[in-house]
Amino acid sequence: MANENVSVWTSIPFWRRSAAWVTGFATILLIWLTFDTLGQISMGTDADLKNGVKKRVPAPTVINYHIDYKMDAKRGHEVPVIGEKQLFFGKEWSEKEAAELLHLGKLTSQAKNCMNCHTLLGNGAYYAPDLTKAWLDPAWQKGGPLQAMTGKNTVEEAMAEFLQHPSQYPTHARMMPDLGITAEEAKGLVAFLKHMSSIDTNGFPRNFSKTVEQFKTGGTNAH
Repeated sequence: MANENVSVWTSIPFWRRSAAWVTGFATILLIWLTFDTLGQISMGTDADLKNGVKKRVPAPTVINYHIDYKMDAKRGHEVPVIGEKQLFFGKEWSEKEAAELLHLGKLTSQAKNCMNCHTLLGNGAYYAPDLTKAWLDPAWQKGGPLQAMTGKNTVEEAMAEFLQHPSQYPTHARMMPDLGITAEEAKGLVAFLKHMSSIDTNGFPRNFSKTVEQFKTGGTNAH
């Protein structure tokens, strides 16, 4: 009996040591993932934008730049591309001004309960269109129906006009109610939406169409 071979799989000390090693490894992995995630989601700076440094979450001053959405063959989905300088509501915003405008837009989206109907970065309701890439929706671009409908010449002016007077522009079977959004709040909301469209969301929402041509031919789009 003393020389009887005991299987390692029935050895209590073996499983205790294994549990300790697995727990230790998992703890180290979670710590590393936490720091990596914080680095990925930390907001960039104005200097990053000026130097062409890519951040998943660009600085608030990204509203001063043209934002495109292009296919990345390596990643297999479209990603935001920050382009040349572009006036926003007719001016270039300083770091302080841009940050304050985005803050106003975020607070307004919360105060007006936008997520009761819309989805923002995967959170919210599905009653109304997803707003994660709303800034890039072809309906708002030059030649798109909403820019023409509002009589405005830029994406930001068209969006701000619609937000202030949604009942004047019936665009969907589920019409947006008039929420009493002021001109300044509308400007902040548009800045918030433009900044959100610049965030690299790993291709979310999927199958997002970005061209007016696709919109006109019935292609998939966010509106």
